[in-house]
Amino acid sequence: MKCPLCRTGETKPGTTTETYDVPGTVVVVRGVPAEVCQQCGEAYTDETTTRELENIVEKARRAGAVVIHEYSAA
Repeated sequence: MKCPLCRTGETKPGTTTETYDVPGTVVVVRGVPAEVCQQCGEAYTDETTTRELENIVEKARRAGAVVIHEYSAA
């Protein structure tokens, strides 16, 4: 797909690292499957992956821990 951010690049399947700074914790999730723009590097996750990321962040927030997590599909 054409990248909505830079509007010149095309996205291709790849992985990215997502970082979340939420009250009480920082969560870094590596190896997240995404469509990644070949021009600007912006990454786009699908709905299922986004929901899983939200679950990971919520668990870390409840634990109050700094978490570095390797993504794996549920």
